[in-house]
Amino acid sequence: MKAIVVGSGASGATIARELSKNGLEVLILEAGGNFKPFTRHVSWSEPFRKLGILGSASNINKIFPPMNSIKSSPDLALFRGITTGGCTVLTCGNLVRAEEGLHHIGLKLESEFQELENLIKVETFPENRWRPLSREMFKSAVKLGLDPESTPKAVNEKKCISCGLCELGCVKGARWDSRNFIDDACAGGATIKINSPVKKVIIEKGIVKGVETGSILGKNTYKSDLVVLAAGGIGSAQILENSGIETSPHLWADVVLTMGGIFKNAKMLKEPPMVWYSKQEDYILSPYVDILSHWFHKPWRKVSINDRVGMMVKLADSEEGKVDKQGKVDKNLSPKDRDTLKKASSMASLIMKESGVKGPYIQGMYNGGHLGGTFPLEAADVKNMRSEQLPSGLWVGDLSLVPRSQGMPTMLLAAAIGLRVARKILESMPDAAK
Repeated sequence: MKAIVVGSGASGATIARELSKNGLEVLILEAGGNFKPFTRHVSWSEPFRKLGILGSASNINKIFPPMNSIKSSPDLALFRGITTGGCTVLTCGNLVRAEEGLHHIGLKLESEFQELENLIKVETFPENRWRPLSREMFKSAVKLGLDPESTPKAVNEKKCISCGLCELGCVKGARWDSRNFIDDACAGGATIKINSPVKKVIIEKGIVKGVETGSILGKNTYKSDLVVLAAGGIGSAQILENSGIETSPHLWADVVLTMGGIFKNAKMLKEPPMVWYSKQEDYILSPYVDILSHWFHKPWRKVSINDRVGMMVKLADSEEGKVDKQGKVDKNLSPKDRDTLKKASSMASLIMKESGVKGPYIQGMYNGGHLGGTFPLEAADVKNMRSEQLPSGLWVGDLSLVPRSQGMPTMLLAAAIGLRVARKILESMPDAAK
């Protein structure tokens, strides 16, 4: 049986690996090209950013093509990884169990979480390699009753050189990303085509027949018996809309706001980002230098990267946002989001103040890169992990299925969703078709 998997991120790679392992003929279609990490030292940008020559965050793909920026409202930028490995090559490498809103619909992923954690080998980053200021801020968070804990990571600390630039790709291969699973899938017989953005699913008389791709090189049609969309909350939604299937106006993004402070020679880039985190209601706090704000946010220009201190707020934002056929996104911060961010950023500033970090404490730019909720599961869908709204042979297998924003790292969740969907696909097939 022929299967097409659209996307090579955490979900798509996991699905492709599982289907290939079980004998299906798998074709992975990736919209972007082969990933190459950012190899320049951050200091190269100092004279340009101080003068504002780098412009706005929309220019990120000129500096670093795998990272795609979409302005969804005047003050909110959304980011996607359009490359082999999807967003996994652009993450901090955090692997936490995010499951907000899932138990409410009867979806329990504990077995998938455990299996993936064992497979990927999750561990925390040794405290003796944290920056002194990060240790001090951890102590301050403890004193403030915030119950911080070391962040589980998919980072091999023996290979890690503490460059602090995980989100721009790991030049040493110390951080796991989904290309490992793509390699497994291809070793099992799968193939991958890059620079192949899927435009729509081909559906005839309610049955999937394949997909159509389109690029500057022209259109192509690929036939298959089943199609699994794993292009993320924006990418999968756009494909569904172009295939005549309505999506939900409930896009979430786990909006990030980083509070910036000043500490002479803090050198926060001399450790991986987010070495610890504190889980609060609707958000987390974590030490983090926001490179996007450092490069593009005018209020941050006066402070060097060595002296810049950041404390991230990652918000479980309101599930309000829509993707159209052209991929345009309409999403704003709700009044509730702004209220929660105000409260959380005050706590972030207090942690820094208690740790000797000087002000002014300045907000970074609003941004989001965990994109989901555009084709959410309901309780009735959980048994088979698919909606009856879908035609025969079409599946969605990424964070689009998750109804609630997490306010947490979501790489493990995306992979777990993909694994559950892949196994439901296999269960639904007659043995002769495998």
